[in-house]
Amino acid sequence: MNLALRDIRHDLSRFTLTAVGLGLLLTVVLAMTGIYNGIIVDATALPASLQADLWVVQRDTRGPFAELSRLPADLEDRALAVPGVARARSYVAHTIQRELPDGRPLRFTAVGLAWPVDKGESIPLIEGRPLDQAHYEVIVDESLGLQLGERIRLARDMYTVVGVTKGILASAGDAVAFFTRADAQSIQYDQSSEAIRLDREARTQRIRESWLGNDPEFVRFAETATGLIPAIAPAPVSAVMINVAPGASIEMVKQRLATWKDISVYSQEDQNELILGGIVEKTRKQIGLFRALLVVISTILMSLIIYTMTVDKLHSIALLKLLGAKQTVILGMILQEALLLGAIAYTIAIVVGRYAFERFPRRVILENEHLIMLALLVLAISSIASAIGMKKALAADPNEVLAG
Repeated sequence: MNLALRDIRHDLSRFTLTAVGLGLLLTVVLAMTGIYNGIIVDATALPASLQADLWVVQRDTRGPFAELSRLPADLEDRALAVPGVARARSYVAHTIQRELPDGRPLRFTAVGLAWPVDKGESIPLIEGRPLDQAHYEVIVDESLGLQLGERIRLARDMYTVVGVTKGILASAGDAVAFFTRADAQSIQYDQSSEAIRLDREARTQRIRESWLGNDPEFVRFAETATGLIPAIAPAPVSAVMINVAPGASIEMVKQRLATWKDISVYSQEDQNELILGGIVEKTRKQIGLFRALLVVISTILMSLIIYTMTVDKLHSIALLKLLGAKQTVILGMILQEALLLGAIAYTIAIVVGRYAFERFPRRVILENEHLIMLALLVLAISSIASAIGMKKALAADPNEVLAG
């Protein structure tokens, strides 16, 4: 019988517990890799789903994903006048946290589409349809748990789920819900009746305290609803998405827009780099450090176990040497034990991860190359751990058997 298997059977419980513990550690290493990949996909999923060639944002900002950006709503019309621009769509987004009637929490990022130019046709749907009406329809990600046709109350209105998508999340991991821009801004700027009354009173008081207060018409004008005052500009948008006409140069259109002094222009690739270099960068470093720490802990744990197993059988190793056993046989036994321990731990990590990762609150994405990298890592850890045990085995003196 193989010496390694015979030695393992001699102390099977300790070997099994060590393999399970190491397997759980490797599961966490695998989870860190998958979470990092999931963060990257989540952060870039929303911009990719909108299929814009260029993003126009507020001057000297990195918006609308990495930083707050505010633009006048009429920038769409200005952009359409630029040669080579086929379509211009405004973009607004904000985070909403509510509670459903059954007590379930509801948190998502509300994205406003420039309906009817943009009805959400570019969004990959698994159920339903794009937005056909200017108001009271919404497309949601399936992670929100809302069903097709379900109605939810937001602000003062009821919205019907007309489409369901999958995997469209914001950079923070929140699900995304797509409304028309008018609906998204209506939800964002909704106020209670008392807040509206106080705002009117404050506005009226400011008018009375100014030189305009001498005219009763201005006072009555200030007492009307904010939305009815034509002097107040429409709500700003976060960005304007540009689609270049077929045959036109994206770089040429970008250069033309860049001459405007009130905006900054980014390509889709630029936008992804800003997201990954800003929002995701610290998370990447933190996960990388945590993953490296777990690898070091796994190496130390396996080394200690292999070393302890070697020390426990030093008398047997010395006896084998006395009987003329080759050193390669003894060293092979230790290496085989380490490799078998690593292989069992790797298998446990894969099996546990397959069932556990689906229940994680953040998306975990693992590709075949990640599993191969983990296998190579386990092979390296096993080799390092066995080297420490081999060193102790080589130091065993056969004369100790005769002396004892």
